[in-house]
Amino acid sequence: MIQNQPAYSAASRYNAEMPWEGVIRSSGKSFVLGMIVVGCFLISKPAMAQEAVSHDSSAKPDSCKPSLPATEPATHTPPPHAFWDRTNLLLFSGVAVTRGMDYASTRNFQARGRQEILLPDEVVNNSAGFASLEAAGTMTSIGISYLLHRTGHHTLERWMSIGHIGVTAFGDIRNYALKTRHRSE
Repeated sequence: MIQNQPAYSAASRYNAEMPWEGVIRSSGKSFVLGMIVVGCFLISKPAMAQEAVSHDSSAKPDSCKPSLPATEPATHTPPPHAFWDRTNLLLFSGVAVTRGMDYASTRNFQARGRQEILLPDEVVNNSAGFASLEAAGTMTSIGISYLLHRTGHHTLERWMSIGHIGVTAFGDIRNYALKTRHRSE
C-alpha cells in the first residue's frame, strides 16, 4: 500500500541539494580558526607560569661570587578575584538583559514591517530558535570571560562583558529607532 508523501517546499529541500564541497571547505576554515583561538588560550597559561628558578640547597655555591641575601619583591600583587564575584554577576546580568532586549526589539521592528538583515528568516521567525540563539550568545560571552579569567586576563575578562553590553545595547537602540515601514496592500 502506497502512503501519501508530504509535499516538501523549496526551503525544506535546501540542505538536501546543497553542494558538499563548499560546506567542507568553509567548515575547514572555521575549524582552523577555532584551533588558533583555542591555541592562543592554551599557550598563554604556560607562559604565565614561568618563574625565576630558585637555587637548591644541594647545589654547590660558586666560590668566586659573593652570596647576596634573598630579598622579597617590593611589589605585592593582590590575589585574583573569584570568577562569580559581584562585578561579574552584574556584568553577566547586563549581558543577559541586553540580549533579552535584542530579542524584544527585533520582534518589535518586525511587527512594524522591517526585516532583519543579520540573521536568516528561518532563525528570526522561529520564536524558540531565536530565543535559544540569544541565550547561546549570553552563555558564549560568559564562557569566553571564564577562559580569560582562567588564563589570568582579568581586565579583558571584564571588558569582554562591557563590550558585549555596549554593542548589543547599540543594536537595541537602533532597532527601536527605525521608522515603521508601511506595507503596500
